[in-house]
Amino acid sequence: MIPTKENLKRAVLWDPSEEDKKVLCKLCNWRCLIGEGKLGKCLVRKNIDGVLYSLNYDKVCSANPDPIEKKPLFHFQPGTSSFSIATMGCNFRCEFCQNWQISQAALEGGQIDGQAISPEQIVAAAVRSGCKSIAYTYTEPTIFMELCNDCGRIGKERGLTNVFVSNGFMTREAIDLAADWLNGINVDLKSFSEDYYKRLCKARLQPVLDTICYIAKETNIWLEVTTLLIPGENDSEDELKQLADFIVSKAGADVPWHISRFHPQYKYLDSAATPAESLKRAEQIGKAAGLHYVYLGNMPGAKSESTFCYNCGKMLIERMGYHIAANNIANSCCPDCGVKIAGFEL
Repeated sequence: MIPTKENLKRAVLWDPSEEDKKVLCKLCNWRCLIGEGKLGKCLVRKNIDGVLYSLNYDKVCSANPDPIEKKPLFHFQPGTSSFSIATMGCNFRCEFCQNWQISQAALEGGQIDGQAISPEQIVAAAVRSGCKSIAYTYTEPTIFMELCNDCGRIGKERGLTNVFVSNGFMTREAIDLAADWLNGINVDLKSFSEDYYKRLCKARLQPVLDTICYIAKETNIWLEVTTLLIPGENDSEDELKQLADFIVSKAGADVPWHISRFHPQYKYLDSAATPAESLKRAEQIGKAAGLHYVYLGNMPGAKSESTFCYNCGKMLIERMGYHIAANNIANSCCPDCGVKIAGFEL
């Protein structure tokens, strides 16, 4: 179907420009100034006759229940299922993207495929599946904010929580729009290097740092952070110290840091997988910086999948992959020493 105003969803967060029929998109930190008939950097938002429209609102390419731990969110309703949805598109161009078939489809093939599923149907499917939340994930949720916003508000009315898995490039305006219904977020802090973001993601670092600070200090959204450790790119001791120190000082020691093992993907195929020793060293750096909760991802069976009390060392949540074998937290506290364990509905 050829996109027309009649069969498209009007976009959120944009302003008409003083220039003839151009629009300023305020959804992410590219803040694209889009000319008539043109697309934003995400390739899924189009200016038609001076009005910005979403091209992927009714094109859901993935919809299924997942363990919330898969997001990864370890301190958010642990042991529950989250109904995970995505549409095609992204505002980054990460060379190592694990979901590139859908995130980069508009770039690689110029197409936006998906099934027309209404927000009401998505929420109903989540409830029917016994999920406690809806996760906007697999691709960058910011670029399908219209669908997230509608699902989030309806889901909240039905007693569901809502979570993002995001690259963190959204604007403050986008965070404020979502803050009424968004309960949790995992932000990818891919590196602490501007060069890394520019070279491997075709993006910028500072807006991501700003997002993490704003969410941590100015909202009630539960925050966790993930870093994919790529050999020779973002795994130096100095960079990891800077990154861990940033999380502690700007977001807080209670923010969980997930350090994930890299496997070659998409265009980044010439590197080996991350050595286990590098992951363990990064974990030690995070704990030495003062972080209370540091986890290793893509390392099945690792002790560091589980949650321990940072004060007395008791195992609180025992994980085996995405399975919760035991949850010993009592009233959000360690049952042995009584220290408060940070999280959302633990």
